[in-house]
Amino acid sequence: MADLKALADTLVALTVKEVSELADILKEEHGIEPAAAAVAVAAPGAGGGGEAAAEQTEFTVVLTSAGSGKLKVVKEVKTLLGVGLKDAKELVDGAPANVKEGVSKDEAEKIKASLEAVGASVELK
Repeated sequence: MADLKALADTLVALTVKEVSELADILKEEHGIEPAAAAVAVAAPGAGGGGEAAAEQTEFTVVLTSAGSGKLKVVKEVKTLLGVGLKDAKELVDGAPANVKEGVSKDEAEKIKASLEAVGASVELK
């Protein structure tokens, strides 16, 4: 079990860039779609029915497309996340990608509005 704990600690400490690279490796070398795996893992716990969905308190902001103003979207992601230009560009290039996870509804809506204002397509989950 110590190896699994170390693996979990390593995964939690990954940067946005490293997560993106890991997703690419899983997809290209192993044929695993990380987003699909996350949905499959989350689905069994959702058995509470419609009430659990109505009480959602944490949201994930997902960039689905940069649109035609990619440079503006990269700059906005850089500003919102406080990351470097390279990391922001990689996140935008990797769309669909999670911009921010576990945020309140208000913060998620502000991020969504900010990204949509520069031409991006964004979803809240």
